Amino acid sequence: MRSPEFSWCGLAVACLMAGCAAPAAAPNAAAPSPHGHAISEQEMQAWNIDVRGTDGAGLPPGSGSVAAGKTVFDAKCAACHGAAAAGGPVFGPMVGGIGSFKTDRRVLTPGSMYPYAPILFDYVRRAMPMNAPQSLSNDETYAVSGYLLHLNGLVPADAVMSAQTLAAVRMPNRDGFIVDDRPDTKATRCMSNCSPISSAAR
Repeated sequence: MRSPEFSWCGLAVACLMAGCAAPAAAPNAAAPSPHGHAISEQEMQAWNIDVRGTDGAGLPPGSGSVAAGKTVFDAKCAACHGAAAAGGPVFGPMVGGIGSFKTDRRVLTPGSMYPYAPILFDYVRRAMPMNAPQSLSNDETYAVSGYLLHLNGLVPADAVMSAQTLAAVRMPNRDGFIVDDRPDTKATRCMSNCSPISSAAR
């Protein structure tokens, strides 16, 4: 016959083991989806920040002056880009080079390269400052965009950038791009059972 102490000890161990066991799933409970969960339209909008270059579709409300842009740039951008965007320890100049694409010494700046001004806003908002991307407000981004356009001689010192005024800026290299209409550059978007050619569009 087992001693009472042994019985109580076994009972205690059994209770502890039962308490640590994972609870059984309900017979009809749906398994969690391996693909996450559906998100709301409001949640989607936080990620939907792309701007169409040709006409500025997607530019948000807000505005910023060239003068305000200098203040923001000096505080948050000059450490990498240098004073007046002339080039710094991390990045080269963002000023000048207009017309240089027709020479053998191209200078890549927003003024020399970008075909549409809204591209500048989109890039600054999405990627800058490098240590804190997407931290600038819409007004700050409009202001910095205006300041950089002014440094490139494309808007006056008293300019105020907004969705309307930014899209109206005509960039010097707007006509410096051609559409690649070769047949082998076209692809059809495909998500399943794709041919080798359409797979490139995935």
